[in-house]
Amino acid sequence: MTDAFDADLQHIRAETSRGRVTTMDSAYDVREWNKGQDVVVNASYCGVLPARFIGRHAPRGAIGVDCGVGPAGASIAGLWYLEALNIPAAVADVMTIILGNGDDLYDEGVISFCNRPAQDCGVEAGMSVSDAARVMLDHDPGDPNAEDVTHRTVVDQGPEGRKVVCTDSIAFGLPEDVNNVLVTAGHTGRSAVPYLVKMKPYGFICSDGGGGRDDSGMAGMEAVNELGLAGATVSARTAKMGDGLSSYYDGVVSAANQLAQDAGVTVGMTAIEAARLLVNRSKA
Repeated sequence: MTDAFDADLQHIRAETSRGRVTTMDSAYDVREWNKGQDVVVNASYCGVLPARFIGRHAPRGAIGVDCGVGPAGASIAGLWYLEALNIPAAVADVMTIILGNGDDLYDEGVISFCNRPAQDCGVEAGMSVSDAARVMLDHDPGDPNAEDVTHRTVVDQGPEGRKVVCTDSIAFGLPEDVNNVLVTAGHTGRSAVPYLVKMKPYGFICSDGGGGRDDSGMAGMEAVNELGLAGATVSARTAKMGDGLSSYYDGVVSAANQLAQDAGVTVGMTAIEAARLLVNRSKA
């Protein structure tokens, strides 16, 4: 049986037929009564530890604090823990709020990061916490299969209809990408070669995976050069692995095969510049 709501522990800031937005000073104040209906606005960091406590009670959504993000993103790592449970979650910029004060977080906080289920509901960075909480309350996230979460996005178009297409893995390329430049976010080691050979994109940019021993994170790029595939890698230190849009917007080229070099791609160039050169290149 669900425990009775405790008004001393949590404050109700909004309420509809779908549930409530409740504020609290700590993630450890999330309770069983929040299960499946409430958006819990808690003034804790959103690391894996507090996310475990939140996830145990499976609220409709959760908003915490980024606490400066920290090494390895530890202060917001709980966003992805909750994403795996399909729970919408977001964090506010710590400099916009008073830590440990859930009501202030709701009244003054500004969202800095959010997970995929929260994005499904309509949450965006820069949104007020109060607006984000209401969006979570009013909308449900999707529940896609793993292979459906590809974030396939056309970001540019070159001559003759060729496009620059971002997707989170080279494995998510489509047959029509034989005429497109793919910008993806997995490493370009030998396991990428079968996918590149299968779809033969007009050009490609992947991650170098951090390099690896003997530059193994980019070995596939060289292996397909002889097959006529022009490709490059971006440094995993500049772009998020697993996020094709980050490869495109944040990536800096760390290596390029000969065909890509012939098109003008150089180390240190932005991925945006490199993708434009590849989509405009003329095949011999």
